[in-house]
Amino acid sequence: MTGPGGALLVVGDVITDVVACHAGPLAPGTDTAAVIRTVPGGAGANVACWAARQGRCEVRLLGRVGVDAAVWHERELAARGVRPRLVVDAEAPTGTVVCLVDEGAAAERTFLTDSGASLRLGPEDWSDALLDGAGRLHLSGYLLFSGSSRALVAVALKAAGARGVPVSVDPASAGFLAELGPDRFLSLVEGVDVLLPSRDEACLLAGCPDVAEAAASLSRSVPLVVVKLGAEGALLARSGEVCARVPALPVTPRDTTGAGDAFTGAFLAALLTGADAGRAMEEGCRAGAAAVGRVGARPPPRD
Repeated sequence: MTGPGGALLVVGDVITDVVACHAGPLAPGTDTAAVIRTVPGGAGANVACWAARQGRCEVRLLGRVGVDAAVWHERELAARGVRPRLVVDAEAPTGTVVCLVDEGAAAERTFLTDSGASLRLGPEDWSDALLDGAGRLHLSGYLLFSGSSRALVAVALKAAGARGVPVSVDPASAGFLAELGPDRFLSLVEGVDVLLPSRDEACLLAGCPDVAEAAASLSRSVPLVVVKLGAEGALLARSGEVCARVPALPVTPRDTTGAGDAFTGAFLAALLTGADAGRAMEEGCRAGAAAVGRVGARPPPRD
């Protein structure tokens, strides 16, 4: 069953996260005590899992992994209700991210990223049949940071446009976005109907330090811009104006990794099944709060 609004097809990165939670500052040149766990991650895969958690629509995921962890990732995605289509790369290992999480009040995280097979996803991995029954295509912004996956984005956007399937994009990484360049990013995603940046990504894309002004500016070229503000919730802009703000839910953070992905997944699932943008933002904030209250970037497996 795809649901009344159709299925959500997510195309993006599938990553192995090594999460190291440490109390206090890192001690260069010696040991820092930490609790370390290996968990499934990747912005695209996380979005798919949080969307599926809502239980309102079928969620599909196209990604690329190495031989080393293909079975594990497929099992973990399926356990969270996602229908995975994972391309197994015989040459590159599964992407890996080391997440350093400071267990202070903000539970802030720092990433060390080896994209591995994830950004080797290419046009040859695409099939228009992936869009059969789909009501929305969502693209992880990480796809725009390599030549191969940029080519896939172009093919997917063309196919979605031909079928009238709306497309959303999450810029994914302010660091990589700065290297790519805001103008190039915006030209590569021309035609999408929803943009879901973080505060830093919105300000970088718009070239404006004020997040509300940045969102308003971006909404002159993208119909719906939803900016994720972490502990401050989210704001929505249309037609050059900020028209809604939703507060975050109070929560004691344990790990902020994946909070933005959780928001995106829940927001898209709600939007796809008939919620207006304001209601969808509320669903996104609820999922974001659930995400920061647990270690790792995914919801727990379904019962």
